[in-house]
Amino acid sequence: MTETTLKKLDFAPISIAHRNDYLDLLAAENEVGCEYTFANLYLWGRQSIAFLHGVAILFSQFNRKSVYPFPVGKGDIKSAIDAIIADSRARGITCRLTGITPERKVILDELYPKKFSFHCDEGSHDYVYAVDDLADLKGKKYHSKRNHYNRFSEEYEGYSVEPICDGNIDAVRAAADKWYADRLAEDPQADLEMERVALTKALRDKAALEMDGIAIFYDGKVIAFALGSVLNCNTFDVQFEKALSGYNGAYAAVNCEFARYLRHKYPDIQYLDREEDMGLEGLRKAKKSYHPHHLIEKCWAHLKDDGFEY
Repeated sequence: MTETTLKKLDFAPISIAHRNDYLDLLAAENEVGCEYTFANLYLWGRQSIAFLHGVAILFSQFNRKSVYPFPVGKGDIKSAIDAIIADSRARGITCRLTGITPERKVILDELYPKKFSFHCDEGSHDYVYAVDDLADLKGKKYHSKRNHYNRFSEEYEGYSVEPICDGNIDAVRAAADKWYADRLAEDPQADLEMERVALTKALRDKAALEMDGIAIFYDGKVIAFALGSVLNCNTFDVQFEKALSGYNGAYAAVNCEFARYLRHKYPDIQYLDREEDMGLEGLRKAKKSYHPHHLIEKCWAHLKDDGFEY
Protein backbone atom coordinates (compact mmCIF):
# COMPACT_ATOMS: atom_id res chain seq x y z
CA MET A 1 0.00 0.00 0.00
CA THR A 2 1.65 3.26 -1.10
CA GLU A 3 1.33 6.66 0.50
CA THR A 4 -0.83 7.81 -2.40
CA THR A 5 -3.48 5.23 -1.48
CA LEU A 6 -3.70 6.36 2.16
CA LYS A 7 -7.04 7.99 2.72
CA LYS A 8 -9.12 8.77 5.78
CA LEU A 9 -12.60 7.32 5.78
CA ASP A 10 -15.54 9.71 5.95
CA PHE A 11 -16.77 8.73 9.38
CA ALA A 12 -19.82 10.36 10.97
CA PRO A 13 -20.74 10.33 14.67
CA ILE A 14 -23.35 7.64 15.22
CA SER A 15 -26.89 9.01 15.38
CA ILE A 16 -30.39 7.58 15.48
CA ALA A 17 -30.55 8.23 11.72
CA HIS A 18 -28.03 5.42 11.15
CA ARG A 19 -30.04 2.82 13.05
CA ASN A 20 -32.07 1.15 10.30
CA ASP A 21 -29.20 0.91 7.81
CA TYR A 22 -26.94 -0.53 10.49
CA LEU A 23 -29.50 -3.06 11.73
CA ASP A 24 -30.05 -4.32 8.18
CA LEU A 25 -26.34 -5.24 8.05
CA LEU A 26 -26.24 -6.61 11.59
CA ALA A 27 -29.12 -8.97 10.79
CA ALA A 28 -26.86 -10.81 8.33
CA GLU A 29 -24.24 -11.56 11.01
CA ASN A 30 -23.78 -14.71 13.02
CA GLU A 31 -23.18 -14.42 16.75
CA VAL A 32 -21.56 -11.12 17.74
CA GLY A 33 -20.71 -9.47 21.04
CA CYS A 34 -22.73 -6.95 22.99
CA GLU A 35 -20.66 -4.03 21.67
CA TYR A 36 -22.42 -4.45 18.32
CA THR A 37 -25.92 -3.60 19.53
CA PHE A 38 -26.91 -0.29 18.01
CA ALA A 39 -27.91 1.01 21.44
CA ASN A 40 -24.43 0.37 22.85
CA LEU A 41 -22.79 2.02 19.85
CA TYR A 42 -25.02 5.04 20.31
CA LEU A 43 -24.83 5.27 24.09
CA TRP A 44 -21.21 4.66 24.98
CA GLY A 45 -18.26 6.93 24.31
CA ARG A 46 -17.21 8.35 20.96
CA GLN A 47 -18.36 6.08 18.16
CA SER A 48 -18.40 6.84 14.44
CA ILE A 49 -19.64 4.95 11.41
CA ALA A 50 -19.14 4.78 7.65
CA PHE A 51 -20.96 2.61 5.12
CA LEU A 52 -18.65 1.24 2.44
CA HIS A 53 -18.27 -1.93 0.36
CA GLY A 54 -21.61 -3.27 1.60
CA VAL A 55 -20.61 -3.19 5.28
CA ALA A 56 -20.67 -0.83 8.24
CA ILE A 57 -17.18 0.27 9.30
CA LEU A 58 -16.93 1.52 12.89
CA PHE A 59 -14.37 3.74 14.58
CA SER A 60 -14.32 3.85 18.38
CA GLN A 61 -12.40 5.14 21.35
CA PHE A 62 -11.61 2.42 23.91
CA ASN A 63 -9.44 3.00 26.98
CA ARG A 64 -8.13 6.17 25.32
CA LYS A 65 -7.13 4.20 22.24
CA SER A 66 -8.58 4.36 18.76
CA VAL A 67 -9.94 1.01 17.59
CA TYR A 68 -11.86 -0.41 14.64
CA PRO A 69 -14.48 -3.02 15.51
CA PHE A 70 -14.56 -5.76 12.89
CA PRO A 71 -16.83 -4.61 9.99
CA VAL A 72 -20.50 -5.54 10.14
CA GLY A 73 -22.28 -7.14 7.20
CA LYS A 74 -21.69 -9.65 4.44
CA GLY A 75 -20.26 -7.27 1.87
CA ASP A 76 -16.66 -7.04 0.69
CA ILE A 77 -14.79 -7.57 3.97
CA LYS A 78 -11.35 -7.54 2.33
CA SER A 79 -11.93 -4.14 0.76
CA ALA A 80 -13.39 -2.84 4.02
CA ILE A 81 -10.36 -3.92 6.04
CA ASP A 82 -8.03 -2.53 3.38
CA ALA A 83 -9.87 0.77 3.86
CA ILE A 84 -9.43 0.50 7.64
CA ILE A 85 -5.69 -0.10 7.25
CA ALA A 86 -5.40 2.91 4.93
CA ASP A 87 -7.44 5.04 7.34
CA SER A 88 -5.26 4.10 10.33
CA ARG A 89 -2.10 4.94 8.42
CA ALA A 90 -3.52 8.22 7.14
CA ARG A 91 -4.35 9.13 10.74
CA GLY A 92 -0.97 7.94 12.00
CA ILE A 93 -2.50 5.51 14.50
CA THR A 94 -2.11 1.81 15.19
CA CYS A 95 -4.48 -0.48 13.27
CA ARG A 96 -6.36 -2.27 16.04
CA LEU A 97 -9.38 -4.46 15.23
CA THR A 98 -11.71 -5.50 18.04
CA GLY A 99 -14.62 -7.92 18.34
CA ILE A 100 -12.61 -10.76 16.80
CA THR A 101 -14.56 -13.94 17.46
CA PRO A 102 -13.02 -17.32 16.53
CA GLU A 103 -14.94 -17.19 13.23
CA ARG A 104 -13.61 -13.73 12.44
CA LYS A 105 -10.08 -14.75 13.38
CA VAL A 106 -10.25 -17.44 10.70
CA ILE A 107 -11.45 -14.84 8.19
CA LEU A 108 -8.58 -12.48 9.02
CA ASP A 109 -6.01 -15.27 8.80
CA GLU A 110 -7.34 -16.29 5.40
CA LEU A 111 -7.49 -12.75 4.01
CA TYR A 112 -4.20 -11.58 5.53
CA PRO A 113 -1.97 -14.62 6.18
CA LYS A 114 0.41 -13.94 9.09
CA LYS A 115 -0.29 -10.20 8.90
CA PHE A 116 -2.18 -9.86 12.20
CA SER A 117 -1.30 -10.83 15.74
CA PHE A 118 -4.07 -11.60 18.22
CA HIS A 119 -4.57 -10.96 21.90
CA CYS A 120 -7.51 -12.48 23.77
CA ASP A 121 -8.69 -11.06 27.09
CA GLU A 122 -11.09 -13.09 29.21
CA GLY A 123 -12.49 -9.86 30.61
CA SER A 124 -13.93 -8.98 27.20
CA HIS A 125 -15.87 -12.24 26.73
CA ASP A 126 -19.67 -11.99 26.83
CA TYR A 127 -21.63 -14.16 29.25
CA VAL A 128 -24.67 -15.61 27.49
CA TYR A 129 -27.46 -17.38 29.38
CA ALA A 130 -30.44 -19.48 28.38
CA VAL A 131 -33.50 -17.34 29.05
CA ASP A 132 -35.35 -20.33 30.53
CA ASP A 133 -32.56 -20.89 33.06
CA LEU A 134 -32.78 -17.35 34.40
CA ALA A 135 -36.57 -17.24 34.27
CA ASP A 136 -37.18 -20.55 36.04
CA LEU A 137 -34.08 -21.01 38.27
CA LYS A 138 -34.60 -24.76 38.19
CA GLY A 139 -32.30 -27.43 39.51
CA LYS A 140 -29.57 -27.77 42.08
CA LYS A 141 -27.20 -25.29 40.44
CA TYR A 142 -29.73 -22.47 40.92
CA HIS A 143 -30.64 -23.43 44.48
CA SER A 144 -29.05 -20.36 46.08
CA LYS A 145 -30.43 -17.97 43.46
CA ARG A 146 -33.89 -19.43 43.93
CA ASN A 147 -33.57 -18.92 47.68
CA HIS A 148 -32.56 -15.28 47.21
CA TYR A 149 -35.54 -14.71 44.93
CA ASN A 150 -37.96 -16.46 47.30
CA ARG A 151 -36.71 -14.47 50.28
CA PHE A 152 -37.18 -11.26 48.30
CA SER A 153 -40.74 -12.29 47.40
CA GLU A 154 -41.56 -13.00 51.04
CA GLU A 155 -39.86 -9.98 52.57
CA TYR A 156 -41.25 -7.50 50.05
CA GLU A 157 -44.66 -9.06 49.55
CA GLY A 158 -46.79 -6.96 47.27
CA TYR A 159 -43.97 -5.72 45.04
CA SER A 160 -44.98 -5.15 41.44
CA VAL A 161 -43.23 -5.43 38.09
CA GLU A 162 -43.98 -2.86 35.40
CA PRO A 163 -42.56 -2.33 31.90
CA ILE A 164 -40.56 0.89 31.77
CA CYS A 165 -42.74 3.46 30.01
CA ASP A 166 -43.39 7.18 29.86
CA GLY A 167 -45.62 6.90 32.91
CA ASN A 168 -42.92 5.58 35.22
CA ILE A 169 -39.65 6.65 33.62
CA ASP A 170 -39.18 9.53 36.08
CA ALA A 171 -39.36 7.03 38.93
CA VAL A 172 -36.71 4.93 37.19
CA ARG A 173 -34.51 8.01 36.80
CA ALA A 174 -34.90 8.72 40.51
CA ALA A 175 -33.83 5.17 41.35
CA ALA A 176 -30.83 5.49 39.04
CA ASP A 177 -29.82 8.80 40.64
CA LYS A 178 -30.01 7.23 44.08
CA TRP A 179 -28.01 4.19 42.97
CA TYR A 180 -25.16 6.36 41.67
CA ALA A 181 -25.27 8.65 44.70
CA ASP A 182 -25.05 5.65 47.04
CA ARG A 183 -22.12 4.15 45.14
CA LEU A 184 -20.21 7.42 45.11
CA ALA A 185 -20.85 7.85 48.82
CA GLU A 186 -19.29 4.43 49.36
CA ASP A 187 -16.39 5.10 46.98
CA PRO A 188 -15.88 8.73 45.88
CA GLN A 189 -13.22 7.60 43.39
CA ALA A 190 -15.52 5.14 41.58
CA ASP A 191 -15.43 5.58 37.80
CA LEU A 192 -19.14 5.71 37.08
CA GLU A 193 -19.57 8.82 34.95
CA MET A 194 -19.46 7.18 31.53
CA GLU A 195 -22.03 4.59 32.57
CA ARG A 196 -24.24 7.24 34.17
CA VAL A 197 -24.18 9.30 30.96
CA ALA A 198 -25.01 6.20 28.89
CA LEU A 199 -27.96 5.29 31.11
CA THR A 200 -29.26 8.88 31.04
CA LYS A 201 -29.20 8.80 27.23
CA ALA A 202 -30.82 5.34 27.21
CA LEU A 203 -33.78 6.53 29.28
CA ARG A 204 -34.09 9.71 27.20
CA ASP A 205 -33.97 7.91 23.83
CA LYS A 206 -35.49 4.59 24.85
CA ALA A 207 -38.28 4.70 22.26
CA ALA A 208 -36.07 5.69 19.33
CA LEU A 209 -33.58 2.94 20.25
CA GLU A 210 -36.41 0.43 20.78
CA MET A 211 -35.01 -0.50 24.16
CA ASP A 212 -37.13 -2.46 26.60
CA GLY A 213 -37.05 -2.87 30.34
CA ILE A 214 -38.82 -3.44 33.61
CA ALA A 215 -38.99 -1.69 36.96
CA ILE A 216 -39.72 -3.34 40.30
CA PHE A 217 -41.87 -1.15 42.54
CA TYR A 218 -42.18 -1.51 46.30
CA ASP A 219 -43.79 0.90 48.71
CA GLY A 220 -44.49 3.37 45.91
CA LYS A 221 -40.97 3.65 44.46
CA VAL A 222 -38.64 1.86 42.06
CA ILE A 223 -36.15 -0.31 43.93
CA ALA A 224 -34.69 -2.17 40.92
CA PHE A 225 -34.78 -2.00 37.14
CA ALA A 226 -33.28 -3.58 34.03
CA LEU A 227 -33.03 -2.27 30.49
CA GLY A 228 -31.66 -3.59 27.19
CA SER A 229 -32.27 -4.23 23.52
CA VAL A 230 -32.47 -7.02 20.97
CA LEU A 231 -29.04 -8.09 19.70
CA ASN A 232 -30.07 -10.58 17.03
CA CYS A 233 -32.88 -12.96 16.14
CA ASN A 234 -32.47 -15.10 19.25
CA THR A 235 -30.54 -12.97 21.76
CA PHE A 236 -31.43 -9.99 23.93
CA ASP A 237 -28.67 -7.82 25.37
CA VAL A 238 -29.17 -6.80 29.01
CA GLN A 239 -27.37 -3.45 29.06
CA PHE A 240 -28.32 -2.02 32.44
CA GLU A 241 -29.38 -3.67 35.68
CA LYS A 242 -29.58 -1.80 38.97
CA ALA A 243 -31.00 -2.54 42.42
CA LEU A 244 -30.97 -0.21 45.40
CA SER A 245 -29.01 -1.26 48.46
CA GLY A 246 -30.95 -2.33 51.50
CA TYR A 247 -33.36 -4.62 49.64
CA ASN A 248 -32.26 -8.20 50.17
CA GLY A 249 -32.37 -10.28 47.01
CA ALA A 250 -33.30 -7.37 44.75
CA TYR A 251 -30.68 -8.23 42.14
CA ALA A 252 -31.79 -11.86 42.02
CA ALA A 253 -35.40 -10.68 41.69
CA VAL A 254 -34.85 -8.18 38.86
CA ASN A 255 -32.70 -10.71 37.01
CA CYS A 256 -35.39 -13.38 37.18
CA GLU A 257 -38.32 -11.05 36.54
CA PHE A 258 -36.66 -9.53 33.48
CA ALA A 259 -35.98 -12.97 32.02
CA ARG A 260 -39.66 -13.89 32.53
CA TYR A 261 -40.81 -10.64 30.97
CA LEU A 262 -38.59 -11.08 27.92
CA ARG A 263 -39.55 -14.71 27.44
CA HIS A 264 -43.21 -13.76 27.40
CA LYS A 265 -42.87 -10.69 25.16
CA TYR A 266 -40.27 -12.09 22.75
CA PRO A 267 -40.99 -15.80 22.19
CA ASP A 268 -38.09 -16.16 19.74
CA ILE A 269 -35.53 -14.99 22.30
CA GLN A 270 -33.54 -17.97 23.58
CA TYR A 271 -30.55 -16.24 25.15
CA LEU A 272 -29.70 -13.25 27.29
CA ASP A 273 -26.32 -11.62 26.74
CA ARG A 274 -25.33 -10.15 30.09
CA GLU A 275 -22.20 -8.63 28.65
CA GLU A 276 -18.61 -8.65 29.91
CA ASP A 277 -16.98 -8.78 33.33
CA MET A 278 -14.27 -6.25 32.31
CA GLY A 279 -11.72 -8.22 34.28
CA LEU A 280 -13.34 -7.31 37.61
CA GLU A 281 -13.11 -10.32 39.90
CA GLY A 282 -16.31 -9.57 41.81
CA LEU A 283 -18.31 -9.11 38.63
CA ARG A 284 -16.77 -12.25 37.12
CA LYS A 285 -17.78 -14.28 40.17
CA ALA A 286 -21.33 -12.91 40.02
CA LYS A 287 -21.71 -13.68 36.30
CA LYS A 288 -20.33 -17.19 36.68
CA SER A 289 -22.69 -17.85 39.59
CA TYR A 290 -25.61 -17.71 37.13
CA HIS A 291 -24.07 -20.53 35.04
CA PRO A 292 -23.80 -19.12 31.52
CA HIS A 293 -24.93 -21.29 28.64
CA HIS A 294 -21.80 -20.20 26.74
CA LEU A 295 -19.31 -17.38 26.35
CA ILE A 296 -18.73 -15.27 23.27
CA GLU A 297 -14.95 -15.22 23.02
CA LYS A 298 -13.46 -12.06 21.55
CA CYS A 299 -9.91 -10.95 20.75
CA TRP A 300 -8.07 -7.88 19.58
CA ALA A 301 -6.07 -8.01 16.36
CA HIS A 302 -3.08 -5.80 15.63
CA LEU A 303 -1.40 -5.36 12.29
CA LYS A 304 2.11 -6.75 12.71
CA ASP A 305 3.55 -4.04 10.47
CA ASP A 306 2.62 -1.57 13.22
CA GLY A 307 5.06 -3.29 15.54
CA PHE A 308 2.74 -5.37 17.68
CA GLU A 309 3.54 -8.97 18.53
CA TYR A 310 1.95 -11.20 21.22
